[in-house]
Amino acid sequence: MQAGQRTDIRPDIRIDKLLWYLRLTKSRARARAILGQGHVRLNGRHVDRVSACVRAGDVITLPLGEAARVFRVLALPSRRGPPAEAASCYEEL
Repeated sequence: MQAGQRTDIRPDIRIDKLLWYLRLTKSRARARAILGQGHVRLNGRHVDRVSACVRAGDVITLPLGEAARVFRVLALPSRRGPPAEAASCYEEL
């Protein structure tokens, strides 16, 4: 690794962890439960495993409450930060 190179940039992240980091679910266990129901889509395809990888630019369709919400991932967070930081990593479509 060269001097000055960032180590916190990842090309992808597990979808269960991403949903928790973005504060779309209260816990990773809740994210896994939602994913296990089979109603979540990643780029139009059903997610069949909680370890599916998400990259910046991917579109996630997620049932939350009575409606389905659609999000585009703008950036991959490196932690579960404050709500404002989490909201800057995605846009709702």
